[in-house]
Amino acid sequence: MGILRPSIPATIDIRVHVKRESGTILADPIQMEQVLMNLATNAAYAMRQNGGILEVELDDVSVSSTADPHGMKPGPYMLLRVRDSGEGMTEDVLARIYDPFFTTKEGGEGTGLGLSVAHGIVTECEGYIIAESRAGEGTTFSLYFPMTLEEARDERHIAEAIPTGHERILFIDDDETLVEMEQKTLTGLGYHVESRTSSREALSLLKLDPSRFDLLITDHTMPEMTGIELAREVLAVRPDMKVILCTGFSHTVSEESAQAAGIKAFAMKPLTRREIAWTIRKALDG
Repeated sequence: MGILRPSIPATIDIRVHVKRESGTILADPIQMEQVLMNLATNAAYAMRQNGGILEVELDDVSVSSTADPHGMKPGPYMLLRVRDSGEGMTEDVLARIYDPFFTTKEGGEGTGLGLSVAHGIVTECEGYIIAESRAGEGTTFSLYFPMTLEEARDERHIAEAIPTGHERILFIDDDETLVEMEQKTLTGLGYHVESRTSSREALSLLKLDPSRFDLLITDHTMPEMTGIELAREVLAVRPDMKVILCTGFSHTVSEESAQAAGIKAFAMKPLTRREIAWTIRKALDG
């Protein structure tokens, strides 16, 4: 929350209610930061005109099979709730909020991937995310993470579950928010990461020093030069470069066309931390 405050307008009052903070869940701290940052910045956007109140609540709850209308498994959960007093959403918008690339923001202010990524992270934790909203009445996101009776896993156990590495990666996407999120994720996995939001800038960087990176991860739908076009240019300079192509639009490129261009791995957005970790090792280790 300390990181969030400087990025949210002073017209928005942030209220934090931590009723319980000692519960243990199995989750990645960087991903939890991504989820909370996304929900809070979305809430701030909904209150950008008139200001309002952003409430963040953390508590433990118990879900019973008879009382839950959302089909949640019974048991103890940590509940993270983010509520805003903003403009709210219509039923039609609410029904589509987790669709990749769906957004109500104006051009250049968002890709529509944030909530899709958040949904994927919560699901990977075997949790539930429930959104409630009405036009003109604000929005509430309730995230339920199953609590574990075990102590947090030690670092060796986590390392076995998700592969890490130390190689040098160049990450490219024209969405600055996504670049920042993925850079944190990849750095957290142990890699040395540089990022660019322009394919042409990335190509110039690689041409200056073709041996500077071990892996190139690029979005396909980039302005000026697509991911496949960039891959071809890079491979012409350095034929042994490992390349991962990411896209959210399956109709614009296929795994077969990516492989035909010399690309080692193909991934559909949004990627979870586990998926990108395994995809990287697939590309680097063959």
